[in-house]
Amino acid sequence: MLAALAAVGLIAAAPADPLYRVAPGLFQAGNPDLGLKPAPGAQTFTVFAPGENTDRFSNGVVLTPFNGRLYAQWQSSARDEDAPDTWVAWSVSEDGETWRAPAVLAEAGEGGVMRSSGGWWTDGETLVAYANVWPDGFQSGAGGYAEYRLSRDGETWSEPRRVMGVEGPVEGVIEQDPHLIGGRLMTGFHRRPGMIATPFYTDDALGVSGWTAGRMQNLPRDVSGAAAEHEKQLSREIEPSLFQRGDCAVMVFRDEELSFRQLASESCDRGVTWTTPALTDMPDSRAKQSAGNLPDGTAYLVNAPNADRPRIPLAVTLSSDGRLFDRSFLLRGAGDLQPLRYEGQYKRPGYHYPKSVIWNGWLYVGYATNKEDVQVTRIPIETLAENSR
Repeated sequence: MLAALAAVGLIAAAPADPLYRVAPGLFQAGNPDLGLKPAPGAQTFTVFAPGENTDRFSNGVVLTPFNGRLYAQWQSSARDEDAPDTWVAWSVSEDGETWRAPAVLAEAGEGGVMRSSGGWWTDGETLVAYANVWPDGFQSGAGGYAEYRLSRDGETWSEPRRVMGVEGPVEGVIEQDPHLIGGRLMTGFHRRPGMIATPFYTDDALGVSGWTAGRMQNLPRDVSGAAAEHEKQLSREIEPSLFQRGDCAVMVFRDEELSFRQLASESCDRGVTWTTPALTDMPDSRAKQSAGNLPDGTAYLVNAPNADRPRIPLAVTLSSDGRLFDRSFLLRGAGDLQPLRYEGQYKRPGYHYPKSVIWNGWLYVGYATNKEDVQVTRIPIETLAENSR
């Protein structure tokens, strides 16, 4: 069936080899922090830390620059992940080091509705803040949709509106890091019912309308062992990110089939058709990750490259050509990990759900440590570029 679809141009033909590989011996299983050396010049700062009188769960940290400042967004709740009291927080920094106390971007839902972090976009003049809305809550498995708020000054926000596709509202939640590739905005939505990962693209500079689904055949998935209802409604490939390779876009996925390797798909026609996702060599702890390109075109992957469940260590892995990733640097390791201070459903030690952005000569990575501390680590781009040659 897949071959037939590819033959008539409905999907792109699957590549014969993995879309990208990892240099042998790059990650040394069994060694502390996989044998990785610290990223040169790396610095870590805390955006928010929980206390006795604050929320104690945070996750889904996303960063973006706007009007000379760096913004952070994340989801927050009193104790548990994806609980009904989840709301979307934001903070801002003048220098990436000192951060303002969090404020409300999207209130907690009512009557079973839940809201979670959806990420950012900007055309340079207007800041777009996305939030994902789950009408029946996340745990139902029914899925949700994305809404957005606009700001011209980075301080005051419009009323929320639905993210629109070419034929009406997009029936899916947005992934948190849209990328501009070849002059076209691309990201993934998880379409409902359930959460079926699908590439989307738009030529709307604000990223709030005109979204069109790319054609990609999802892989089959065995859900017989799924423990929770929402896990039965997921595609195998979820939570994508993107990097550019020549004239093509490579979409990177978490693999729900527990391969503990990244899946990837490629589009060379500006997001219209995509190859069937296939396993790569890149180890992954089965978590949300981040990808992108340095200003010189070097492709990077930010994840926990551990072929097991622990989301430790956090690393950035580099490739000059987007095909062979042969340098990797430690961002945070086991020895850097502070204790988990407060219990909560689905909380565990580690560096969770990183997302990245380039600003003022640094690669910034935002993440939730132990799903309670909102933190950023930054690395001078020049040191990464020096190590990409």
